[in-house]
Amino acid sequence: MLLTIGVTVVVLGVLIFVHELGHFIAAKGVGIGVQRFSIGFGPATPLRFQRGETEYIVAWVPLGGYVKMASREEQESMSALEGGETPPDFPEDKLFENKPLPARVLVISAGVIMNFLFAWVAYVVLAAGGRLETPTTTIGAVEAEALPPGAEALTALPYGTEITKINGDSVRSLDAVVRAIADPSGDRLRFDFRGRDAVILEIPGTSASAREAILQALEFVMEPRVGSVVAGQPASAAGLQRGDLITGIDGDTIRSWTELVAAVESRVGDTLMLRIDRNGQVVTAQVAPVEQTDVDPTTGETRRVGRIGISIYQTQVVYSLPQAVVVGTRDTWDRTRAVLFTLKAMIFGDVSFRELGGPILIGQVSGQVARLGLASLVSFMAFLSLNLAVLNLLPIPVLDGGHLVFLFLEGVRGKPLSQALRIRLTQVGLLVLLGIMALVITNDVFRLIGG
Repeated sequence: MLLTIGVTVVVLGVLIFVHELGHFIAAKGVGIGVQRFSIGFGPATPLRFQRGETEYIVAWVPLGGYVKMASREEQESMSALEGGETPPDFPEDKLFENKPLPARVLVISAGVIMNFLFAWVAYVVLAAGGRLETPTTTIGAVEAEALPPGAEALTALPYGTEITKINGDSVRSLDAVVRAIADPSGDRLRFDFRGRDAVILEIPGTSASAREAILQALEFVMEPRVGSVVAGQPASAAGLQRGDLITGIDGDTIRSWTELVAAVESRVGDTLMLRIDRNGQVVTAQVAPVEQTDVDPTTGETRRVGRIGISIYQTQVVYSLPQAVVVGTRDTWDRTRAVLFTLKAMIFGDVSFRELGGPILIGQVSGQVARLGLASLVSFMAFLSLNLAVLNLLPIPVLDGGHLVFLFLEGVRGKPLSQALRIRLTQVGLLVLLGIMALVITNDVFRLIGG
């Protein structure tokens, strides 16, 4: 519990700080006065100090933060959220509204830019330090019903078919296969196999949903070999180690990771006898799967399953710095597209808003990821940073996207919207934002109690 709380504070604190630091640096850079730099909303805690013209505080509501810039127009609409009014003791040339339009656009965009930059740097550093990839390109089964139109040729692939190239590029891991299929730059998909004729699918990269369906339809053969072992979980208590190959459960042979997962998920509370190949020696271990909440990847429904606290075995791939820059850029783009795809699916009703998570879910996942190691935690933070960037660009007043809409309309009209209208829209946006917060926290609570 203490680890989870501590990691949650670090994760949220760093991401909020990075976002607000972007606004702060940009505002200072263009000569806008900054009255307050706050981590959190509402009244300030005792953690506060003044340096120069700016007050730095940690506020009581840890669901975001803000940079309060010198302005005569924002006092009334934002004072409640920002812990009360602050005296505008700044000259006219340091007020936000008196700066040129491009300067204001830069300041409003800077938080999102910093979130993207943080994620990109994180992914580059992770690639340079080595990354884990799942060492298989062997197909175990193809779910014909899940394939999109035009991909029927994949149903003829038998068990054990090995993919060697996609669109002419060699693939040596499942991660490479996923990246190649999801790549939006191609106008088709060509699969080359070991010992079989190639298959060409006329599915352009713009058909993101079709390519996602192909990935869901392909089931790959992965060894039932242990990767990481989560501290405090049944596998750790039973003494399982990285590299252990689980060959049997209660006398039944286990041939793949899929079989292992299926055997564990349905046996919550039972004691399982594992047969393990450890460096050529056969050992046994007893584990009792504990119940955890999971989301079915096909139906989207929440379910209760058994888990023992292990992840699949992966190998480490190390990149040179130039390669790491390319890989980090690609990872940033791929994960941004994933966020956009999910957001689109929610807007069109393909994914339920019940899947949205808030600070409680972030805390739970942060604690679990932290147990997998620093690299996993940094990767999770980078992905959260991209989520924060995309969501902040939504055209909702109060969020950065809403402010950018105001500035865009000002550029088109040649003059800003009236202050009264902006105040009313900001108040509506604040209500929408509070509604979203209420929704995600409610979802968190229902997950917590199993509703």
